[in-house]
Amino acid sequence: MERIPTTELTPFSGEDAVPTAWERGREVLRDAELYWVTTVRPDGRPHVTPLIGVWWEGALHFTTGASERKARNLAANPHCALTTGVNSLADGLDVVVEGAAAHVTDPASLAGVADAFVAKYGPHFAKPDGTWAGLDDMIRDGEVMLFRVAPVKAFGFGKGTTYSETRWRF
Repeated sequence: MERIPTTELTPFSGEDAVPTAWERGREVLRDAELYWVTTVRPDGRPHVTPLIGVWWEGALHFTTGASERKARNLAANPHCALTTGVNSLADGLDVVVEGAAAHVTDPASLAGVADAFVAKYGPHFAKPDGTWAGLDDMIRDGEVMLFRVAPVKAFGFGKGTTYSETRWRF
């Protein structure tokens, strides 16, 4: 069940700004093709990398190999941030989600998320030439690590004629 956040407009918003509804923020998270995940290295330095992901059952999900830097960082410190948006000041909504990454291992969730990846990224998962051909089977079989990040706090940065900063607390 998806949690409903409290919504507030922060003081960093324009004079005529209104809070962005969580439904709009969730839509941006659901529809984005690319996300950036920020994790923390053991020595405290940040690590940022782009990745694909899906919004499924109230959380963002992404995969990684067990030996990759982000997986090693999350093993030591599960707190992370995922961001997505539009690389423009003229319009759009940028969204930042803060939470703790949980390693997903139950077969029903693995299958559901794998199906969500295929539904979202379609031809990129098609065999034999898709960019991520076979990743869906690797998710189902637990051959790659699947992480779930349920938002604890999220921000929406509205751009255009009136800039807004909305905070959602879960």
